[in-house]
This record gives sequence, structure tokens and C-alpha cells, in this order.
Amino acid sequence: MTETADTRTRIERYDPTAIEPRWQARWAELGLHETDLEHDPRPNYYLLTMYPYPSGDLHIGHWYIVTPSDALARYRRMHGYNVFFPIGFDAFGLPAENAAIKNGGHPFTWTMTNIETMRRQFRTMGATFDWTKEVVTADPSYYRWNQWLFLRFLEAGLAYRATSAVDWCPNDGTLAREQVEGADRRCWRCGAPVEKRDLAQWFLRTTAYADELLDFSGIDWPEPVKVMQTNWIGRSEGAEIDFEVAPDSVQPGGDRLRVFTTRPDTLFGATFMVLAPEHPLVAQLTHPDRRDEVTAYVERARRETEIERLSTEREKTGVAIGAKAINPVNGERIPIFIADYVLSGYGTGAIMAVPAHDERDFAFAMKFGLTIRRVVAAPGVDAAAPMEDAYVAHASDEHLVNSGRFDGLSADAGGAAIVAWLAETGRAEPKVTYRLRDWLISRQRYWGTPIPVIYCERDGIVPVPDDQLPVLLPETVDDAGSGDNPLNHDEAFLRVDCPRCGRTARRETDTMDTFIDSSWYWYRYLSPDKADGPIDRAMTDRWTPVDQYTGGAEHAVMHLLYSRFFTKAMADCGLIADREPFKRLFNQGQILGADGERMSKSRGNVQDPDELVSRYGADTVRLFLMFMGPWDQGGPWSPTGIGGVYRFLNRVWTLVLDPHGREPGDPEAGMLPAGQSPAEARAAIRSAAHRTLRDVPADYEAFRFNTMIAKLMELANTLFRYRGTEIAGGDEWNETIRLLLTMLAPAAPHISEELWSRRLAEAGEAWTSIHAQAWPEVDPAAVVESTREIPVQVNGKLRDKVVVASDATDAEIQAAVLARQRIAAILDGRTPDRIVLAGGGKLVNLVVR
Repeated sequence: MTETADTRTRIERYDPTAIEPRWQARWAELGLHETDLEHDPRPNYYLLTMYPYPSGDLHIGHWYIVTPSDALARYRRMHGYNVFFPIGFDAFGLPAENAAIKNGGHPFTWTMTNIETMRRQFRTMGATFDWTKEVVTADPSYYRWNQWLFLRFLEAGLAYRATSAVDWCPNDGTLAREQVEGADRRCWRCGAPVEKRDLAQWFLRTTAYADELLDFSGIDWPEPVKVMQTNWIGRSEGAEIDFEVAPDSVQPGGDRLRVFTTRPDTLFGATFMVLAPEHPLVAQLTHPDRRDEVTAYVERARRETEIERLSTEREKTGVAIGAKAINPVNGERIPIFIADYVLSGYGTGAIMAVPAHDERDFAFAMKFGLTIRRVVAAPGVDAAAPMEDAYVAHASDEHLVNSGRFDGLSADAGGAAIVAWLAETGRAEPKVTYRLRDWLISRQRYWGTPIPVIYCERDGIVPVPDDQLPVLLPETVDDAGSGDNPLNHDEAFLRVDCPRCGRTARRETDTMDTFIDSSWYWYRYLSPDKADGPIDRAMTDRWTPVDQYTGGAEHAVMHLLYSRFFTKAMADCGLIADREPFKRLFNQGQILGADGERMSKSRGNVQDPDELVSRYGADTVRLFLMFMGPWDQGGPWSPTGIGGVYRFLNRVWTLVLDPHGREPGDPEAGMLPAGQSPAEARAAIRSAAHRTLRDVPADYEAFRFNTMIAKLMELANTLFRYRGTEIAGGDEWNETIRLLLTMLAPAAPHISEELWSRRLAEAGEAWTSIHAQAWPEVDPAAVVESTREIPVQVNGKLRDKVVVASDATDAEIQAAVLARQRIAAILDGRTPDRIVLAGGGKLVNLVVR
């Protein structure tokens, strides 16, 4: 209860547990946040935050992701936009399988139970999702269209099957390369060690879009994400050069060994070759007396991680295979080695080794006593001088040396000339290569979208006809989550008639990587019930690309890259017009556990938001998460400070419902600041309100929620100094209250709606939601300040504040300070030794002995 000093009347206590559920039910009843996708005349604004995995309960990290986005959705609606803010659930994945094993249920049952819990919790936070457009990716009505899109990609040559060495997790099965983490190669999801296996797999041809994926010109994305995607794609310009295996007593030679190099200018310095241990010609070219050592080395290399093999700190290892190659520029016969620092998945799996100009090759050559020949030098460098280290600089004034007829040419010109010369005889061609690999989508597990193909002994790979989609997962399943795909043992699922010849055939048992689900879901939100296709083209033309997407930067080279690929592939299949999925991207930070680790139930560091809501209310939790720091930074969770946010909302409550009250024990309660007339006071609060109104929109739009809330707190504090004075409850006061509630409404929707409705009722006006109000206009005349507030210190400690005219003289400022009752009480009859006006009158300090 709040008791006023003069009237001793009591106002109703702020009780969010009573207010918030009532308004949530009212908004849902009115369909306040359901979007008319077709007929609304307002400009469209598609706002999307990454949909969650239905893990069972929302933790505080989910709130940290969603509530600021929800505030932006409300803010945009108040600015006249027809905002579409949908939600769904990324419902496939191994955790559901594991939970089914643990609990003896079915993954679908576990998933849908969790989804219902999370729906309730999302509503508790006051999120304005349009629930009528929800998608659940484990529902056949959704994953049917995963299958349909796969078949379109198959027809377009963008999906194919190949045998490949894949990363294999004993729990999650096959992983994409980007799902293997750390130097010790651990599964991104469960942390288990990852090994290599050769399997027939399905791929999507992401490499076909490598160059277009490097073009970010049409999107406003964070620079770190663009850099990560650029590095992941790894475009390199150079040339492919053909070396030839030299004939010897063991084999006739003539086999071609193609290498890719970005430095063709160094070809005359290639003094040995290195093949990846997995290179297909290793067994054929290995001499009999080298076979045992080579075989042992190959087996050892297969057990090593790529990080280990590429490390620049470990000692270089390798084995000569006995064969030699012919350097095409000088005819020199150079030895061939295998070494683990060459990887079969990069380039051609073979390199020309130039020890004078590559640090790894230099270390290798020093260890094995191989020739080191400088072929690029800066002016004044002795080309014949011994080298202590590799020279890897690539400066504009370098020139070729020890390079025959190309001596003296600049490095760039010399490299181009060498490639052109070799190209005349078909031994070289300019080439661009990429680090990016095609997307491996096969997963050997149950809980995912079945890949819609059939294997027939007569007809080979046969796509499932569209009219037989979806290929449904069986309702009963054994051994889900065991690491062995249970679909392999389900005869009812496996056996099927071939659609072409009618003979008994076998279904594909692999399911799709769950990143397929999230690579196009924003299109399905626009027509979730459409039964004759995955998307409504008229809707996508009207609403996409998404205007604003929010989510974590940890998805940079997975979901965010796959989404861009999928969009381009769908466009090329004639399904959509877009070539980018999201116009603007913002990466929020991540809330960690109090121990600094990622929040997870297994670590026991999860903060339950329901506990905080029951104590403080959803609005307090929302504001606290936005106020705790810049949204793009995140950090360890700590509830310290949430009480201050709760007190702020209580202060707003008091200002609206009890403007005439006075704080007990304050001798200046109900008094205007010294030297300020009622007219000046009214102008001061109105000026503060419009200055805040001027500044807050930029904070909302730039996701600076913490500074936005700080400005609203400052405005509330300004108002509170005038509570109980003669201007409280007047026109300027009421205007300022209206502006404060309007600016607060997107971030703290429940209390704003409650106080707004009470003010309307008090004025005898019909209720209209505050969230349907137009954002107010700034009065330019009001932001011109006629007064200013100056902090007052006594002996360096802040003791008071004084309001003076903007053009007040130093003498007038001093007089106003000395007239303050609080200052007079502190001085207790003493005269200050000095009165210091610092910063051009921005601070007053009284020096008293």
C-alpha cells in the first residue's frame, strides 16, 4: 500500500499476477495480434525471431530472445505497420528420440506435450505472436513439403546421392561438417567423439551457389556473420596444374596428378609433391618396398582430426611412396610423399610443395632433407643465398628468380604468364576453388523427415510421386535414438512397390537433416494450411523477404547459410521471387548460466522464468532482461537489479493513480523546485516528455532497449519530483503521463494497458487498447528547453538538484542553490567558503569547512 502524507488515502497496490492474465485473455479474445495478410491497407512488416526447439520448458534465455523482439513488434504496430510476428516449433531432432527411450513413449507425444507447455509460457510473457499461423515441423502437413521441395531439387540437379567419408556420431549418426566442433572433433549436440565412416549419402548442391552466397549487397546483416560466411565459403583464385607421374621400374608413369595453387608464380620452386593419405592413386603409385609403411601411415591419418592434421605447431610427418612426378615447367623429377597435412576434401587432395615459400612445406623439407629453391625475391635479395625460413610475403615489388625465361617478371605477371604457357599444351587452366562443400543432409535416425526416394533393383533410384506424399514415419518405433536407425528394421516401412514397374522395392531409410526444416519455414507461416503446395506465391510476393530477423550468431554457417541457399534454389525452381530470405538481421547475445556456461538442464544452471513472473510479474522480467545490458552482448545470468525494475513500475503505477500524493518524510514534498514558477514547471515536464519521445524511437529501432528504458526511468523520476505539487494532474501532467505509457507499452505491455484503460474509464471514454494507438508526434517547440537542471554537491558529494532558467547567470544559479531548503539545512547557518560552477554551469559544488 502507498500512503500519502497529506490525505492518508490509500491507492490500490500494483499486482501483476491479477493484471497480466486478464489482459492476455482479453487480447486473445479480441484477436488483437492476428494479422490480416491480404486486405489490411497498412504497409506490411514481417518480423521474425528464430523459432525454438520444444525442449519442454522455456528458460530465461528464451525470454531474452523473444521479449525484445515482441517489444519491436508492438512498437512497429504503433507506427502504423501491419506487423506479422508468427511462431512455430523446430520439432524434429534427436533429443526427442532420446527422451522417448528414457520415458518409454513416442517422440511425437513427448514433442507435442512440450509444445503445449511452451505455448502457455509464451503467452505468459505477453508475446504478441499470431498463433493462427503456427507451424510444427514434425507435423506431416509440414514435412510433406520438405519432401516435395527435395524432389524439386532432385529434378533440378541440386540433390544427388554419393558415397562419401562422413562424420559419424555414435548418438546422432551422420553430421554435417559444420556440426563437428572443437580440436577434438566432438558432436555439436551431444559432445560425443566423432569418427569417419564411408556411407552412401544424400547431398544438396550448395556449391552451385558459392559465388552468389558471397554477395551480401542486398541485405543488412552484421559484419561478423558476413565474415564468417565468407570464410566458410573460402573462395580462392588460382590455377589447376597437371603434374605427370614419372615412369620407373615399378610402373609406366603417365598418370596425371592435378594440383590447385593460388601461387603459380612459385612453380619453379616445387621440389616435391604431397598427396593426402586418402588420395585414390596412393595405393597404385606406392612401390612395394614402401607399402607397409605407407599403409600404416594411411591408417594412422584416418584416426586423426582435421584440426590435428592442419596444426602449424605439431611436427610434420610423412612417408615417401617411392614414385616421382615431373614438374611441368622444368621437367625435374621430384619425389612424391603422403602427409597428413594435406586433406582429400580440400582442393584436389594433392599439392605441389614449394618449401622456399610455404611454412609447412619448409618444415617438411627441412625434416626430410629436400631441396629448397627460392623463386620469388624482393629487390636486392640474393636468389642463391641459403634460407633460414620460408619467404611467404607477396609484395608488389617482388620478381621471379631461378624461374628460367620468366626471371625478372613481377610475381603476379609471372604467375599469369606461366599458367598461359602451360595452358597452351593443356597442362594448366585458371581456376577458382571453394572451401564450401555440398550440404550432407542424410541422417541415420528416426525422428526426421523421411527422404522420399525408393530403391528398385530394376529402375534404380525412383522418386516418390507427389501424390504419394507425405512419406509418413511409422507410428511405432523401436530403438529410436540408439545410434542405429530403427527404420532399417521396420519391414512395413521398408517394403514398398516401385512406382514405375510395380515390383517390390525398398524405401530410403535416411531422414533429412533438421536444418532442412528451418531453411524455408518463414514462407510456410504465410499459408500454414495450404494443402496443394508448400507456399502461396501471392503471399510470398506480398510479404517476403522478411523485414527483420533476430537470432543467435552461432547459426552463421549453418541455419543462416542454409536459409540463403534454400531461398536461391527455390527461386531457381520458380517457386518464389526472392533471392535472399531476410533483409535485416540482428544477432542478440546469449544469456549464460550463473556459472558462465550455456544454460542447460544437464548443467543445472537454468533459471526458471515462471518463478520470477510469480514474484515480480512478466512486465518486470521483460524490462529487466532488456535493461540488463546491450542486447547483442548477453552474459551470465544474475537477478541482481530486478528489484529496481520492479520499483520503477511501481513508481509509474503511483504516478498515474495517485498524482496528488506526497512522500512522507520529505520536507519539500508538494513544493516546486526553488526558483521555478508553476508555468515553468509545466513547461519543464512537457519538455522532458517530448525530449524522451524524440530520443526513444532511435533506441527501439536500433535494439538499444537498455538505454530506452533508462530514458523512461529518467522521465518517471522527473515526474515524481512534481508529484503532489500544484501542477500534478494538470493538462501538461496528463499529456506527459500519456506519453510515458505510450512509450512504455511495447516493453511493458500489461501495466501500460491497465493504466491506460483506467485513465480512459476515469475520463468516461470507451476503451481502445493502448497497443492500437498511433505513436505520438514530437512537438518541436517543446524540446527547446526553457529551464535546465543542475546537480548540486557539497564538498564533492551530490546533495541536491536545482532547476534554473536555461539562460540563468552564474549569480542567479548561486542564488537558486542557496535558496534550496535542503542545502540550507546542510549548511546550518554556515557560509560556503567557495561556490564552484563547473562545466559552464553544468555542476555546482559548495566548498564548506
